[in-house]
Amino acid sequence: MTNSVQPAVAEQSEAEALFRFQTGAPESVRTALGMSSARIGGGVVLSMTADVTRFWSKALGFGVSTPVTADVVKEVCDFYRAAGTPQAVLQIAPALLPEDWADICEREGITASGSSWVKLVCPVEEAVARADAPGRSPDGIHVAPVTAEQADVWGEVMMTAFGMPVEPYARMAAGSVGQPGWHPHAAWLDGELVGTGTMYVRGETAQFFAGSVAEHARRRGGQSALLAARARRAQELGCRTLVAETGAETPGTHNPSLHNMLRLGFEVAYERRNWSWQPGA
Repeated sequence: MTNSVQPAVAEQSEAEALFRFQTGAPESVRTALGMSSARIGGGVVLSMTADVTRFWSKALGFGVSTPVTADVVKEVCDFYRAAGTPQAVLQIAPALLPEDWADICEREGITASGSSWVKLVCPVEEAVARADAPGRSPDGIHVAPVTAEQADVWGEVMMTAFGMPVEPYARMAAGSVGQPGWHPHAAWLDGELVGTGTMYVRGETAQFFAGSVAEHARRRGGQSALLAARARRAQELGCRTLVAETGAETPGTHNPSLHNMLRLGFEVAYERRNWSWQPGA
């Protein structure tokens, strides 16, 4: 199944979702975080100069319409230098890296970070069939679409669950609610919003994004319920493929998100190393 989804499709799905998530933020949030963005070489380049988490400055989606070349990478790094970005991550599918990647990295000050992500894909029908199988009921959790009135709390829960500051990041997340292409969902426990998950639909591909559950509500099947609800919604919208990413496991570690997705029918398409750029490196 993984061979049926080309890396270019999977990479572009993630890149467009992240681009829309950040650039759709209210202007006050964009200013507070020092946001800027560009489309270079068929990919997207996102910068947050005031991001204390050092997570959101990323360049990805390359190798789709234009090959990854030294000139493309130089333009990306020049963008970060001009923006004053303190650190950024380049994410490129291994199959799309050029033969001279090592030389490019040395020239531009790019180094391999200690982390990798796994790209996962799944046919919508497979995920829905597994979600509807007997014995998959969550423990006291129910999932529903997010309304405009719930957007602020939804954003706060998302950032808290990910261990990020609430302000102004929660307002960035809330800004995606109601925007074209986005389908946000929330998990509820005893009347409390305890989990988040959204999905960006582009053509026949649904990009899963920002799945999280508050610490006190975990181990109740909340994340699996959020995955299932989004898969069903993707089927209703006519999507054929689900795409997601999560951290790769290293020896001695366990990533529950990865195993939740595997149980729903996702397969690992490939593992993608994170490449770190810093000015003057």
